[in-house]
Amino acid sequence: MISISHLSFYFGARPIYKDANLHIRPKDRIGLIGANGTGKTTLLKIITGEYKPEEGTISMSNDCTIGFLNQDLLSYESDEPILHIAMQGLGEVLLLQAQIEKLLLQMEQQYDENLVTQLAALQEQFEHLGGYKAQSTAEEVLEGLGFSTSDLMRPLREFSGGWRMRVMLAKLLIQNPSLLMLDEPTNHLDLPSIEWLEQYLQNYNGAVIIVSHDRQFLNQTVNKIVEVRGCKLIEYLGNYDDYLQEKALRAEIQNNAYKNQQQQIKQTERFIERFRAKASKARQVKSKEKMLHKMELIEEVEEDTTDLHFQFKFQQQPGKVIVTLKNATKRFGNTILLKDTHLEINRGDKIALIGANGKGKSTLLRMIFGKEPFEGERIWGYNVIPSFYAQHQLEALNIENEILQELKEAGSNKLEVELRQILGCFMFEGDDVFKKIKVLSGGEKARVALAKTLISEANFLLLDEPTNHLDIMSVNILTKALQQYEGTFVVVSHDRHFISQIANKIWYIENQVLKEYPGTFEEYQYWRAQQTDISVDSEKKNTAAKTPTHPRKSISKSQATEIRKIQQQISQIETEIENQENLLKILEEELSAPSVYANLDLLSQKMQAYEVAKNRLQELTHNWEQLFAEVERLSF
Repeated sequence: MISISHLSFYFGARPIYKDANLHIRPKDRIGLIGANGTGKTTLLKIITGEYKPEEGTISMSNDCTIGFLNQDLLSYESDEPILHIAMQGLGEVLLLQAQIEKLLLQMEQQYDENLVTQLAALQEQFEHLGGYKAQSTAEEVLEGLGFSTSDLMRPLREFSGGWRMRVMLAKLLIQNPSLLMLDEPTNHLDLPSIEWLEQYLQNYNGAVIIVSHDRQFLNQTVNKIVEVRGCKLIEYLGNYDDYLQEKALRAEIQNNAYKNQQQQIKQTERFIERFRAKASKARQVKSKEKMLHKMELIEEVEEDTTDLHFQFKFQQQPGKVIVTLKNATKRFGNTILLKDTHLEINRGDKIALIGANGKGKSTLLRMIFGKEPFEGERIWGYNVIPSFYAQHQLEALNIENEILQELKEAGSNKLEVELRQILGCFMFEGDDVFKKIKVLSGGEKARVALAKTLISEANFLLLDEPTNHLDIMSVNILTKALQQYEGTFVVVSHDRHFISQIANKIWYIENQVLKEYPGTFEEYQYWRAQQTDISVDSEKKNTAAKTPTHPRKSISKSQATEIRKIQQQISQIETEIENQENLLKILEEELSAPSVYANLDLLSQKMQAYEVAKNRLQELTHNWEQLFAEVERLSF
């Protein structure tokens, strides 16, 4: 479909591509990856013709159409309803519709057999292109991307940049080009929309190229990885996990070949040096020298990973409770985001706050930090030093500072060599560290602010979408940093792989109430899937109960006896659960007492008792769930 041959492209004197090749086939789903600045977006713009290569050719089939979602579309504004803008993707359908309406007007004035024939042909073509389903298709795509039905007739101008990007994505999906190119599409999507887009792309008829830092999204959507590396385009079959395995295997083979060649070179050089002066060996020496000159050198494997060599240090260790919100309610006009919410964050909590956009996640983060007023009470714990990171709150950066100076003034007392290493993790290398903040792009400023947050001596971090604008390597660096972090944090993120690596609790907002799942993201997903299955089963049972032709099955005496026994067990467990919860509250109050906290032995005893009580509560809850499921099985 598209063939890129011997491509070379430069920005000034800097080579981006040199003799690069790539073939895109009709059903390819390509994940385009590489460090920031290696030329991923540049390649997409070369394919569209926006950039012209210095050397090489790009050929494509005559029927190839291209749709390109890029970050430049954020600035697009219009007073048209978003439904109409999305439907612009059906350009040919809209043109046919206009022609049909024109013919119908003509026929009202003058009936003619030729007009009838033309109308029939246009209507047949209109139906073939899905014209009669155009609006319902547009509505389905927009709602899949997170818009409500009431949003569809609102003008684009009323929406923020991220939501405008969703409209542009909807327009492209409806356009259905033979090659769909998406540049960081998940940056502006929440988790439900990401999952919807995954399903959509899995069934997409054309070819797809995706630039993304979201590993799980790539795993779900691509069948080929193309890595931009060393000014080349290197292909790997499979998804991102397959790429990691194949790349490791290739690296091992290349590394062995490199070592063998280096050993051969050394042996040859020793031979030449030893026998250079001997006339009897002159021919052999000359032959060896020619062999070395002609030898195609194997490159040493470059390591992709950057190890973190700095430690997070706190001047002050906080108390057990970091912060508490009581009876917290947040309103925007008549809209209630959170109602009568209670939360408590304890020392050592690693919390991921997830869910759809518009539910109040970022607002809750600001409420916790103190940047957002609300009805209710916030109570800070003892010795808590918080630090807040958000991409849209970069005003704390001094725009006149150089990047390195900005980190020096963060108060961490780290050496310059440590700060430069940390900045290198966030793609500021060499003389880049001397750039002034004011000349940086929005993404670069975000990375500086994130690095500044991580080196602060805060013992409580609040991070709002920290992985946006980071490449996969930088996300891995951030993941390692948070895994090493001994403090407490709350992270808002839609990156499922990132969440699964760093969180031990999951928060989500449902029906204006904050809810908590006390486990990892994988455990939360499994539990959520079970809840969905139970909900579906319950709905089916309710439907069956209302339908006279499907009566509830009769229960035998033995079954009835068994159900009564289990219900007695459930009642006993519920009493134990209540007692255990009361015990935990008492232990929490004791642990927060200064007299206990000052006595290490007593503190250790109380902590041990707390862990035992907590584990017992989890065991009781699990037993209750199993018994409840057994009653349902016997009853229906």
